[in-house]
This record gives sequence, C-alpha cells and structure tokens, in this order.
Amino acid sequence: MTEKPLYILAIESSCDDTAAALLQNEKVLSNVVARQAVHEEYGGVVPELASRAHQQNIVPVIDVALKKAGVERTQLSAVAFTQGPGLMGSLLVGSSFAKSMAMALQVPLIAVNHMQAHILAHFIDEEGYDKPTFPFLAMTISGGHTQIVKVNDYFDMEVIGETTDDAVGEAFDKSAKILGLPYPGGPLIDKYAKEGNPKAFAFTKPKVPGLDFSFSGLKTQILYFIQKNVAENPDFVAQNRNDICASIQYTIIKILMEKLKMAVAETGIKQVAIGGGVSANSGIRTALQEAEKKYGWKSYIPKFEYTTDNAAMIGIVGYHKYKKQMFNDSAVASKARIAL
Repeated sequence: MTEKPLYILAIESSCDDTAAALLQNEKVLSNVVARQAVHEEYGGVVPELASRAHQQNIVPVIDVALKKAGVERTQLSAVAFTQGPGLMGSLLVGSSFAKSMAMALQVPLIAVNHMQAHILAHFIDEEGYDKPTFPFLAMTISGGHTQIVKVNDYFDMEVIGETTDDAVGEAFDKSAKILGLPYPGGPLIDKYAKEGNPKAFAFTKPKVPGLDFSFSGLKTQILYFIQKNVAENPDFVAQNRNDICASIQYTIIKILMEKLKMAVAETGIKQVAIGGGVSANSGIRTALQEAEKKYGWKSYIPKFEYTTDNAAMIGIVGYHKYKKQMFNDSAVASKARIAL
C-alpha cells in the first residue's frame, strides 16, 4: 500500500524575512519569501520594525505559498515554525500564527531550531543535488552564527567549533559599512571582490585555539586600515574598492577554510556541507570546490534559495520530526537563544 504523502506548511520569521513553504514529504512545492527593505536606511535590522513588517506580511505570504503549491489548508498534515534562535519579536509573530493555524486545523505543531534547519536543508529533494550521508561535517555561516558541527544523525549534532565573538556574516557587513557600502554589504563585497586582487592588502588572521573562530579583531584591523589610508588619501576607498573587497574576502575565507581543514583532520570525516546566508558567497563556494579536488573531500553546497533564511529548510526539519512523532503543544515557547 502506498504511504499517504505528508504536507508540511512551514513558517520562518527569525529575523527580517517573512517566509512560508509547502513541502510534500521531502519535496518543496512552494518557497515564498517577503523581504523587508525598511532596514536599508538604518544600515542593519531594526527589531521593532521587523516584527511589525512580519505582522503585515505573514498572512499574504502563507496564502501565496498554499496557492503556488496547489494545496488546500484541509490537506495539511502539520504546521512547522521557527522556535529560535532569532529576534524575539519576529519569532513570536511566526509562532503565534503557527499555533493558531495548527489548533484551528487540528494538526500537529512542530517547533524547529533555525540552526538545525540550515544543516538539514541538504536533505531537501532537488534534482541534480546529492544528499550527504551520516556522519558529515557542516559549517554554518550566517549573519548571526559561525559554527562547525559534527552531524551524526538528523537530530544528533555536536558543535565542535564556533565563534567566540562576532559571526562571519557580521564581519562582512561591518567591513562593507566601513567602506561606505549600503546594507546588506556582504553580497556587495563578494561582487567587487571578483574584480580585485585578493593579495593587494594583507590582513592578519586572528590566533584562536582549536576549531573556534574570532572576527572582532579583524573588523577593528580593517577599520584602522581604512582610517589610516583615507587620512593620507581621501579617495583611497574609491580608487581601491575592488582590491580592498578582494583582500577582505580572501582573509575571511582563509580563516574559514583553515578551521574546516583542521576539523576534517581531527574527525577523519571528509564529507563537508555548508549552509547559512554566507554560504551564498561565491568565493567560499569556489574555495570549497577547490578543497574537494585538492584534499579528496566530498562537498555539499545548497541551492542559493536554501542558504539565506527560508521556510523550505524549516519544512524539511518538520518532515523528519513528523516521521519521529516529535510534536509540540501550544505551550512551546519561542527562544531568542537556543542550543543546537
């Protein structure tokens, strides 16, 4: 007898993107994201404005996701949502809606860890994309997180290295701000780096023991470097923008890849997967592909749409939790900080 397909509605609202997705088992039927342009003039996400925008966006985003998927609300098997980590006001909008919808439809409610979702996004059914086998190493790199995780099973994950201060995505965005680039600046550094010389300017890599990372010192170093050179030549940034961006990106990627290489050596695991918003960076993707050839790794790089915050990754965790009957009641609380 053919098993009845599961239809999971997933909601993601951890930061400033309101997202909803519909999955049929491991296949994505729709993946809708409403971005918030309001933060650009402030040079970063304003939590109060983010939660207000989520309230405006959540109903139309879910409506579009259901229509695009061609699925009726009555067909839903469960509602999955981001429990944390993230901005509390933003998380509460998503969780409140998910709880209400699950209760109204009398279907299970599934709370999802956002960081687990970035890792398990690799298990979405996509033509032409391989899925990793257990165990594998996952490097999760985003605006709020930098971690190396040993993934033993879907819900057996061990953080073996993480940032001691700032996340890699913040290092990219703050460096871009120092250069006078608009928010979000990370993608712009990537864009200009393609035209520049990565060895034009040398930045010192921080000395951090083990598999942990630190980016606060590098940000300070870049700030002083720009201030010193602009004092001598007011047009320094404009004249050297591509080379500066290439040098910053080169340094950050070198830090990430050296730690990843150490993790492979220490664990003996040669399957490496990346996830999180910064994994959309073309330089990081190229470095991982080169390491695959050089060291005999098997690398897993997700589609761009599954790297930044999205609901499809929440849905795939929801699917695997549903299979294990890992459901939550309406008392489940959103958490700004939550361990992997």
